[in-house]
Order: sequence, then structure tokens, then C-alpha cells
Amino acid sequence: MSQFAINLLFVGASFALYIGIAIWAKAGSTKDFYVAGGGVHPITNGMAIGADWMSAASFISMAGLIAAGGYANSTFLMGWTGGYVLLATLLAPYLRKFGKFTVPEFIGDRFYSKPARLVAVVCLIVASVTYVIGQMAGAGVAFSRFLEVDATMGLIIAAVVVFVYAVLGGMKGITYTQVAQYIVLIIAYTIPAVFISLELTGNPLPPLGLFSTHSESGVPMLAKLNEVVTALGFNQYTADVDNKLNMVLFTLSLMIGTAGLPHVIIRFFTVPKVADARWSAGWALVFIGLLYLTAPAVASMARLNLVTTIYPDMAGQVENYEEAATNPIAYAERPDWIRTWEETGLITFEDKNNDGNIQLYNGAADFSERGWEGNELEVNNDILVLANPEIANLPGWVIGLIAAGGLAAALSTAAGLLLAISSAISHDLIKGAINPNITEKGELLAARISMSLAIVVATYLGANPPGFAAQVVALAFGIAAASLFPALMMGIFSKRVNNKGAVAGMLTGLTFTLVYIFVYKGWFFIPGTNNLPDTADNWILGISPLSIGAVGALINFAVAYAVSSATEEPPQEIQDLVDSVRYPKGAGGAIGH
Repeated sequence: MSQFAINLLFVGASFALYIGIAIWAKAGSTKDFYVAGGGVHPITNGMAIGADWMSAASFISMAGLIAAGGYANSTFLMGWTGGYVLLATLLAPYLRKFGKFTVPEFIGDRFYSKPARLVAVVCLIVASVTYVIGQMAGAGVAFSRFLEVDATMGLIIAAVVVFVYAVLGGMKGITYTQVAQYIVLIIAYTIPAVFISLELTGNPLPPLGLFSTHSESGVPMLAKLNEVVTALGFNQYTADVDNKLNMVLFTLSLMIGTAGLPHVIIRFFTVPKVADARWSAGWALVFIGLLYLTAPAVASMARLNLVTTIYPDMAGQVENYEEAATNPIAYAERPDWIRTWEETGLITFEDKNNDGNIQLYNGAADFSERGWEGNELEVNNDILVLANPEIANLPGWVIGLIAAGGLAAALSTAAGLLLAISSAISHDLIKGAINPNITEKGELLAARISMSLAIVVATYLGANPPGFAAQVVALAFGIAAASLFPALMMGIFSKRVNNKGAVAGMLTGLTFTLVYIFVYKGWFFIPGTNNLPDTADNWILGISPLSIGAVGALINFAVAYAVSSATEEPPQEIQDLVDSVRYPKGAGGAIGH
């Protein structure tokens, strides 16, 4: 059986399962559509949260970025895991106690203000659409390779699949689909990692293999990787970062952005009571940890496999790495996996010195004495995890499995985000502000139409994303950090912050963060519209657009407290409401208003 047929078999079977679940669990009411009826078991919910959380950024892109940047990009791991602890302990139980369908509904009621609810809708849509762009871009990468089509067609296929099962099933269908997707993606991620860890280190546990001895050379795995990459002009894989301020702000931005992301928060409304929300968080951390403990090993082994594929003499015991680097493989003899990925446009080769060989190195380094005139192989970071089994010559069924897993990761999170967007538009904007008397059937129709429109917008922008999948997702986290997280925190833990302060804080934090991002990434992420090059030399105080969300959040807090202090206190019933929310001893079902 050909590899293409194997890929079709695995991907087709998994999609048939997802769509079958969506039909079985079709939402018949708004409660089913928004919160899956409110009766999901904590373990089931924890697994669904895990799938919702481990997006294309986690499955496809994060390991690729760590592979490319080493320790410097480990901030993705630290920020996302730390942020989930923050969400589970500081926000989820209290929001579940409040018992509403959506984040904007909480903000609107807590700050007794329709404008606050509408501003929260805007913040949610901006953050979620940015996040979906990254997911659709990741899904496009996966589809383009495994269905052997170009990236644009892969993106369109992904959009159609999401449309079928997300629009049809709502939260009820998405919940049980995500359970299936979690099982697929965690198996798909760990099995190739176990194979590759055994192949490179003899250790079947990838997290331990990372700190084991490289079998072929007898050198510790990370020491071997450092030697290989430095011989090609790159920084040491384990080297520290120079800009500690940017690293701290980036980690903080991911952490508090995590705690402000509505598509994860809404999951805690799907369980029967507050205790179940806490248990869901605990189980989710277990399920998430399985992948996040494996990702650094996958990244390191992928980087070593890639380089030693191009420079075979570097694989074993090497006394002179400079000499080993002068003997790369000929382009005509490149392995099949490079040929296949070239067809997608995600690997490109340019023979700059016309010697017929592949030079893969840091193009900024001067290796002219070796006859090199520039780096000749461009490898998109988002492909490394998907290509890893092929690089390591693993069986065809493993490649098919990771195809299904990568698509499950991208599509599960995309569905959750699209649901958050549709519920914000139909429940908070249309029913909450425009037409309070809309029927349940009309609201459900509005939710499905808004989700469909969101898919179209995300697909269009996903064709030209402002970065790799994990970088685009980091931008979304920054937007959520600067706009929603402070309002949620102040809404739960401060009785003094009023409606004027909350609105001013959200608008200021969102505007500041978006302007900073657009200056470097392009206005509304349209390529070529940026005012300054997105390089460290141009960043203010060395703060990356990926890190600016933490600064936006501080501005949000400061403005909200300043405006609240200068204006009247919230009504007494709102202050009493804050007290009641902070003591989550029990809660009924989620309430539609």
C-alpha cells in the first residue's frame, strides 16, 4: 500500500469518527450548543480541555520552534503550562460558580453594563480570530502534506471539515469529538517519539531519552546537539537568552493570556457543579502534561535528525566537526521525505554556489572559506513534527498516524474557538444587546451562521498568517492577556472596580496591544502593511510583539483602577455578588439570559 493510501486511511477513518460523533451528539437546544447540556463528566471534560488546549501550536508548531531556537523558545512550554495552573486555580471555579454561558456575559453582569459586555465581545472575537488563524494555518500544513495538495487547498479542506462537525454539533458535538481527537493526537504524538527516542538513545521514554546518551556517538544527547549546531554557525541549543526582560514578559503574556482565553474558560461551564470544574482542571493538567513532557525531546531529536540527514558524517564519533560539515549530501541524492515536502512549498532549495550539494547552516555566519555562499535549504518550522517519522525512516503506518494526530490537534482547537466566537455574537451581541426577545431557534441559527462566517474569515487570513502557527497563537494570547484577563481578575477579586473602570481598562489594553502588534506584523495582519521591520533592533526596549500582551495587561489594570477610584463605587448588590462568587461552595446549572 502506498504512503498516500495509508494517509488517506488514517485521516479518513478519524474524520468519519468525528463527523459521526457530531451527528450522534447534534445540539438540539442552545444549552446543548453552548455548554453541552451542562452534564459532562470531569474526566471527559478534562480530556476535551486537553484536546482544546493542545492545538496545532502545541502539536505541530511548538516543537518546531523549540527545535529551531532551543532553550530560548522553551518559554512556550513554561508560559502555557504555568498559565493553565493560573486558570485552574484563580478563575475557573469562580466563573463556574457564577453560572453563565459566556465570558462576556460574566463581564456584562459583574460590571452591570451593556457596554462592558459589548467591549468583552470585541476583545473575545479579536483574540479568538487571531488564534483560529494559527489553527487553520497549521491544519493547512498538515493537509497539504498528507493529502499531497498545495497549502491553499489543504486550508480549504480543513475549513470544510471544521464547518461540518462544529456548526452541526455545537459544544455537545465538539466535546465528544474532542475526546476522540485527544486520544488520536496523544497516541500520534507519543508513538513516533518513542520510536525515535529508542533509535537515537536506546531509551523508550522520550523525556528521559533527552538526557540520555546518543547511541551512535556515545555523547550525551544535548551535548551532541550543541556540537552539531555550533559547527554550522548556530547558537548552542542550550544557550541562555540575552534579553531576560523580553523572556519574562513573553512567559507572563502566555500565562495570563492562557487564563483569559474564552474557548478554554467556557469548558468549565459544561460540568454539573463547581467541584467538577476543579476536577476537570486536574485531569486536564494530567492529559496536557503527557504531550508537554514529550515535546522538548521531540524537538531536540528532530533537530539532530534533520542536521545529520544533511551532514551524515556528523552522526557518529566526530573529532573534527568542521571537516564533517564540508561533506553534505548531494541535492540529487536527497531523501524522499525532502522531495515530498518540497511539493508543498514548505521546504525550498536554492543552490547558491552551484556545487550540487545542500548547505544547511546559519546564513548570517561567514563560511566563505568552505565555499559556501549562503544557506541553501529553508525548512518551515511547522513541518518538523509531522516530518519527524519520515526523517527517522519509521514505518508508513506511523506517518499516517501522526497525520491524523496533527489534524486532530488543529481542528479540535479551531472548533472550540469558533464556538466561543459564535456564542459571543449570537448570545452576547444579538440576544444580549440587539434582540433580547429572539427565540431559542433563532439564536441557534444565528450561532451557526456566525460560526460559518468566522470559518470563512479565519480561512482567508490563514492563507497568509503573520508567522508560524505557534507565533500567531502567541499573538492571540497577548491580546487575551491585555484585554480579558484583567477584567476577569478584577471582576472576581475586587469589589471597587466599576463599570467605567472595566470598560476603560479593556479598551486601553486592547488598543495598545493591537497597535504595537500591527506596527510590526502588519495592520490587521495584512502582509506588507507593517510600519517597522519585525526585528529585535526595532522593538521598543527589546520587547517583541509576542511579549507585549503582558505590558498591555499592566496598563489595563492601572487604567481600570485609576478610573474606578475617580468615579462612584459599584452598587451594593454587585459588591455582594463579588463576595458570593469568591466562595464557590456550590452552583447550579449554567443559566441562559
